[in-house]
Amino acid sequence: MAVSGVNNNTSGNYIPTTNANQSGTDAANASLNYDSFLKLLVAQMKNQDPTNPMSSSEQIAQLATFSQVEQTIKTNTNLESLLQRTSLSEANSAIGKTVTSADGKTTGVVKEVTLYSDGIVATLDTGKTLVIGPGVKIK
Repeated sequence: MAVSGVNNNTSGNYIPTTNANQSGTDAANASLNYDSFLKLLVAQMKNQDPTNPMSSSEQIAQLATFSQVEQTIKTNTNLESLLQRTSLSEANSAIGKTVTSADGKTTGVVKEVTLYSDGIVATLDTGKTLVIGPGVKIK
């Protein structure tokens, strides 16, 4: 089995790859943003007008909103990871199968697949490449 994440294929088309460290980066940015939010909240509390302070309900609403954003980022990170695993499984299942392009002009047995962020490109036994997408027949 050969699954790779190269940035271009033999047809010369550039297809960006998915960064495996993206999820970790998103999580780091979320905690950085959370820390930044807390710093801003403390600064806001220090600099508020003592005669007209922020109500506790406003503070709680701000914390709850930011907590929701943080949970959404974590959920998105988990979904991205799941999508990557699903794409790898799909790519693996195409190896050794006969594929035919949507227009019927390209046919061959898949020897290798390259996984990109926006799809799968199969390298056939004929040396040609074929984007696995709508209309492609796999036998």
